[in-house]
Amino acid sequence: MNFLPTRPQLFFSKNDPQDARLGEWVKPSEIKHHGLATDDWAVLGYPDDDGIKLNGGRPGASEAPRTIRQFFYKMTLPMKAPFPFQMADLGDLEPVGELEVRHQLVGEATRSLFKNNIRLLSFGGGHDYGFPDCDSFVTEYKLRGQRPLVINFDAHLDVRPTTSGLNSGTPFYRLLEKHQNDFDFVEIGIQPQCNSIHHLNWALQKGATVFKLDEIRKLGGLSALFTQAPFQSLTIHTPIFISLDIDALTSSEAGGCSQAWVTGLKTQECLDFINLLNQKCDIRGLGIYEVSPPLDVDFRTSKTAALIAYHTLFQKYL
Repeated sequence: MNFLPTRPQLFFSKNDPQDARLGEWVKPSEIKHHGLATDDWAVLGYPDDDGIKLNGGRPGASEAPRTIRQFFYKMTLPMKAPFPFQMADLGDLEPVGELEVRHQLVGEATRSLFKNNIRLLSFGGGHDYGFPDCDSFVTEYKLRGQRPLVINFDAHLDVRPTTSGLNSGTPFYRLLEKHQNDFDFVEIGIQPQCNSIHHLNWALQKGATVFKLDEIRKLGGLSALFTQAPFQSLTIHTPIFISLDIDALTSSEAGGCSQAWVTGLKTQECLDFINLLNQKCDIRGLGIYEVSPPLDVDFRTSKTAALIAYHTLFQKYL
């Protein structure tokens, strides 16, 4: 099947009809028999940090899909339920073959979801899985004649060339090489100590829009980006995929990752920005990567990831 069922105990329940939780509402399903319809959400997990190890990072992100679910499924149903969509958890990628093979398996699964107008919530694992998630998204929507937008929240550009193989630093090199000029790509939260000028210039030459952390502060915060291209031209029909490397956030709020810095975005400003995106365009997917529970304090980073997922899906109904 390539995807293993999510552990039943993660689907939390208080056994109290007056205190319903997401774990009681989300349906555990199989990748080929999920029963989801247009605009429903599918959850996939990628418990794999080989790409991080290959990039010289600290391992631990393989535990993130389980831990993020643990806190996500404990959250209460939004107060304005019911809502006009369903959710199904389709399980975790089976650890088979080489990293490239695993990426291909994820690409096949996510392409099928996007083709059927199903939205994707994915929990990494390394950020290398941003490529199959975003590749499937861009491929499907450009076939429809639309110009999709990929937004990457990250301290790193992640445009390292693949000359030494795939790793967690290569997803957007691969995406821009394959789909240059077919989609809009925005990098948000880039920090100077994490990136070379060569990689920055390469990304800009490939058409990326880059908002460095200090530039965001000078503009007045994330909300000010809506006065900048390409956000100025968003419409309610613009399909968007959000790729969130958790190291985009300050280590005081999300220190449980391979590389965390005290500088970074704040969780609340990201939630506010995503809320504006939800009002202005069509969010078709959210991938959260690089959360590393063994490097965390009091599960703070896993809780932050779960909170961002919760607000992205349910902000309209809170």
